Amino acid sequence: MLRLVCLLAGMCLPLSGAMADSHGIAMHGSPKYKPNFKHFDYVNPMAPKGGTLVLSRVGSFDSVHPFIIKGVPAQGSGLVYERLLVRSRDEPFTLYARIAKTVEMPEDRTSVTFALRPEAQFHDGTPILASDVAFTWRTFRDKGRSNHRLFYKEVAKVDVLGPRKIRFQFRPGGNRELPMIMGLMPVLSEGYYKNIQFEKTTLKPPMGSGPYKLETVDQGRSVTYRRVKNYWGKDLAVNRGRYNFGTVRFDYYRDQVVALEAFKAGLVDLRHEKDPGRWATGYASPAFAQGKIIKGEFSHGLPGGMKGFAFNTRRQIFKDRKVRQALAFAFDFEWVNKNFFHNSYARTDSYFTNSELAARGLPSAAERALLKPFQKSLPPEVFEKSYQPPHTDGKGSDRKGLRTAMKLLRKAGWKLQGKRMMTATGTLAKFEILLVNPRNERLALAYARKLRRMGIGVKVRTVDSSQYQFRLNAYDFDMIIYWWDESLSPGNEQAFYWSSGSADTEGTRNYPGIKSPAVDAMIKHLVSARTRSDLVTATRAMDRVLQWGHYVVPLFHLRKDRLAYRDKFGFPVPSPLQGYQLDTWWVKTDK
Repeated sequence: MLRLVCLLAGMCLPLSGAMADSHGIAMHGSPKYKPNFKHFDYVNPMAPKGGTLVLSRVGSFDSVHPFIIKGVPAQGSGLVYERLLVRSRDEPFTLYARIAKTVEMPEDRTSVTFALRPEAQFHDGTPILASDVAFTWRTFRDKGRSNHRLFYKEVAKVDVLGPRKIRFQFRPGGNRELPMIMGLMPVLSEGYYKNIQFEKTTLKPPMGSGPYKLETVDQGRSVTYRRVKNYWGKDLAVNRGRYNFGTVRFDYYRDQVVALEAFKAGLVDLRHEKDPGRWATGYASPAFAQGKIIKGEFSHGLPGGMKGFAFNTRRQIFKDRKVRQALAFAFDFEWVNKNFFHNSYARTDSYFTNSELAARGLPSAAERALLKPFQKSLPPEVFEKSYQPPHTDGKGSDRKGLRTAMKLLRKAGWKLQGKRMMTATGTLAKFEILLVNPRNERLALAYARKLRRMGIGVKVRTVDSSQYQFRLNAYDFDMIIYWWDESLSPGNEQAFYWSSGSADTEGTRNYPGIKSPAVDAMIKHLVSARTRSDLVTATRAMDRVLQWGHYVVPLFHLRKDRLAYRDKFGFPVPSPLQGYQLDTWWVKTDK
C-alpha cells in the first residue's frame, strides 16, 4: 500500500500514472535499503556454511504438499520454494526482489509487472519463466488453499509480456496490497506438474527453486532438507548471510514432554519455549548445568496476536453475544497465571496487543468516523468503553465474576433447572473444547471446572493432528484454543481471519464464524489505506468491533521469545524488528 514507488536512490518520485522500476517496494513510505545494497543489516554476511540444525515438532504429517487443503503438510516447505519478492525483517512490510529482478507498479496500484532474473532456475536446472508464474497463479486460484483462492481471484487479467516478464492487472476495488501479495506468491514449475496431479497429497519430494531440497521423508516421523550446493540465488543481497545450515531436519514427537526430553538428551538442537512452567523448571539437566544448553530471551516489536478460547458462533449455543460475554467471566486468568505459569504471562486485551495497532481508551474521531455508519448494529460499548477482559483476585473463588456471568446468562434467556443450566431454546447447556496439544489440557480443564459450577456441561477432548486439522477445516467443533498471529502491517489476511466471506468458506481461519458488516468494512479500509496513519486507524476500529463481539475468551502472551538451544550456534545481535530469524543463525566452526 505504497503511495510512491521508490527508485531506491535516496528519494521517492511521484509516478503520476507512469511506471517505474524498483527492486524494493514498501507498504508505506520508502524502502530502507538503497540500490545495490550488499545484505540486510540483521545478518552476518561472513557466517560459515555447514552443519546441521535439528528441530522438533509435536504431532505428525502425511504430506509434503503445503498448497492444498488436504492432508497435514510437513514443516519446512518454505525452504524449498522461492517467491518473486522477499520480506525484510527489520521493516514493518517491505519486499525486495528475489526471483524478480525488477517490479513495476503505477501509483494507483491497479497492476504490477515483474521482470524475472535470467539466472533464476528450478532444482532440475530449467529456467523460471513468466509462463511458470502464470501457471502458478492459475493453479492457486483454482485449486489452492482457501487464502490463495481468496486473494488471487482479485487478478482480472494476466499478460505474459515476454519469456521473463509478466503483468498482473487487478479488479477495481482499491486493494493496494495486491502487488505485495503477488510478489509473495511462491513459483511452481509448470513442466513438473504436467505429469502430477496438483490436488493430491504426496510424500514425493517436490520440485522447487529455493536454497534447500527435500532430501528424505520418514512419514509422520521426520523430514530432512539439504542445502543446494549450486543454489542460483546464493549471491543475491537478500540471501547473503542466510540459509547457513547444510542440513535442516524436523523430527516429530508424540507430545511436548517427549520432545523436551529429546532436546535435553541432545537429539534436538533448539526449542522455542512458550510454556513458562517448562521454561522455569523443565530444562534442569546435566547438559544445562555444564553449559551445553543455553536459555535466552530475544526481543521483538511484533504484536502479540490473539490467543484464546474461540467460540464457534455457527453453533446455536454461542450465537448470542451476551452468552459469550458471560462465559468469559468463568475464566480466571490471574489464578491460572499464578498456579500454572509462574506469573510469566501478560493478559491479552487486543487482537494486536503489544503494538500501536491495538485499540486503547475511547475511539478517536477518525475511528468514530469509520464506525459511525454501523453504529446501530454495533454494541454501544464500541463507542463508549475501553475493552478490558474480566479481572479476578487470583485466589480461585471469584464469586463476583460468576455472579456477573449468571446475570448475563439470565438476560440471554438461560436458566438453572436444579443444578443444570438450560439455554434459551430449552436445551441442556453443554459443549466440547477440542484440543490437539496435550499441554493445553490443564488450561481447558481449569476453565471447564468453572463452567460446571454454573451448571454448564463441558467435555475436553484431545485428538491427533490429522483429525484436528480435518475438523478445523470443516468447522466441526464447539470451542478450540487458537492463536491468530498478527504482523505490524495487517492486510488481506484479515479477510481470511474475520470476513463474512471466509466464515462459510472451508479452510479459512475464521474459526469463530464472524459475519459483521463493520468488520468487513474495516478490512476494506485497512487494505486500501494510503498512509500508515490510515492503516492504524482502520485496524484499531476493527479491533474494537472484534473485542466487543466477544468472539474469544482472551488468554495471554509473552513479550519476548524464549529460546533454549545447544551451545553450538552463532547468531546476529540484536534481533531485527520482527524478532529472531533462524535462517540467519549458523553453526560455529569450532563446534
